[in-house]
Amino acid sequence: MALEGRTAVVTGAAQGIGRSISEILLKNGAKVALLDVAEATGTTLKKSLDGQYGPERTLFIPCDVQSQQQFKAALQKVVETFGHLDIFCNNAGIANENDWEKTVSINLMGVVRGSYLALEHMNKLSGGQGGVIINIASLAGLGPLPGAPIYTATKHGVVGFTRAMAETSKRSGYGVRFNTICPDFAKTDILNYLDSTATLGQFAHLADPTRKFVEQHGLLDVSQVSEAFLQLVFDETKDGASLMVLLKGSQYYTSNFLEWSDI
Repeated sequence: MALEGRTAVVTGAAQGIGRSISEILLKNGAKVALLDVAEATGTTLKKSLDGQYGPERTLFIPCDVQSQQQFKAALQKVVETFGHLDIFCNNAGIANENDWEKTVSINLMGVVRGSYLALEHMNKLSGGQGGVIINIASLAGLGPLPGAPIYTATKHGVVGFTRAMAETSKRSGYGVRFNTICPDFAKTDILNYLDSTATLGQFAHLADPTRKFVEQHGLLDVSQVSEAFLQLVFDETKDGASLMVLLKGSQYYTSNFLEWSDI
């Protein structure tokens, strides 16, 4: 998929991985709608990007992915502004074992909500032009992260939902590809919560071991994740793929345990 003239939406776009994804899309010619609850940070980013790419290339919309009303209105504004929607990235996420219901609400329900709302505009059966939806998960979506069972569960859910939606879209003729990225630990603010006694709740006794593990393991730069994102946008053979992004630039695709052809 060439990006010139394409429209993308990125949630959690104001900083970290979301910001890096937004910037790489802009560099490659797309128009980008930036969605985030952090209004001040998002507004500042929009001004910065305006100076580089022009004000007509970006749109910042304050949006809480937990709100059906806000999310729906945001995507409607995107389509009214840019004319169509081609690329959608569910990136917004938190790590808070103490407030596990909010973690599920944002990390998993937000992804489902965003995907379904995006399909309303992208689905070829309802007048859309097709495209790709890429959900940001984690290596915790493929294996356990000790001390963070809820975070682990939500990311497993994102991987499973994405794989199932890829098959659903193909069998239904939606014309929309679904993929997920499972990055290693990355240099983002979410790390502050994975080893915090306040957000680990009943698992606070694992804060120090988690911190030491992350220090020994090392961290990805967010640019490595955004480059993997671009790879999944461009490669139209990838549908239902889970792309692991590891340190030192290593990338691996994981396959579905159960293939549709087996049924």
